[in-house]
Amino acid sequence: MKINKEGYKIIATSGLICLIIWALIYYFLSHDSGLGLLITSTITLLAFWFFIVAFFREPRRVKIHDPELVFSPCDGRVVVTEVVYEDEYIKEEMLQISIFMSITNIHMNWLPVAGEVEYYKYHPGRFLIAWHPKSSTENERTTSVVRLENGKRVLFRQVAGLIARRIVSYIKVGDKVNQNDVFGFIKFGSRIDVLVPKNSELLVEIGDPVVGSQTPIVRLH
Repeated sequence: MKINKEGYKIIATSGLICLIIWALIYYFLSHDSGLGLLITSTITLLAFWFFIVAFFREPRRVKIHDPELVFSPCDGRVVVTEVVYEDEYIKEEMLQISIFMSITNIHMNWLPVAGEVEYYKYHPGRFLIAWHPKSSTENERTTSVVRLENGKRVLFRQVAGLIARRIVSYIKVGDKVNQNDVFGFIKFGSRIDVLVPKNSELLVEIGDPVVGSQTPIVRLH
């Protein structure tokens, strides 16, 4: 386990702020009457900072490659499985699987399939609660489409949530990408939508927990 590079600045900044707050509290409460409050404040500030550090943890995971499977692009829980009309790029009915990430989940994002990046676009937007139905079309988000060797296309969206204010994606159009390589990061609470051909076999249900790069969510036909 290591710390993801997206967290370096936030961890350093939050650590400095916590240290300044602690120094001020120590200055005003270090006498006997304020010792209990000083201890409580110290524990609270340390717990908060360790939570920030833990949020940006980067696990080591076995890379699985299977062209017939679409893997979960993130840790979290399945909140949507439905057929929708994709009207941004592919322009056809597709099976959508949406995965919600709470603030306690690892927020790294992995590529669900291998192939060539055919489309990528960043959309500024609102910050509705991530499981809100309109968050897929109104929230800040990115849309990526990967074309597989067999010509099938898989679309996936990083969707910012109520707390998230920054989405990071490392891929661009024309990239040749490998299944379950890291492709991005979403900071603090969010979701990812995966859209696959409508005739695909769904392997998860609403409410199922999934592990990024490890849990297959769809079998392509």
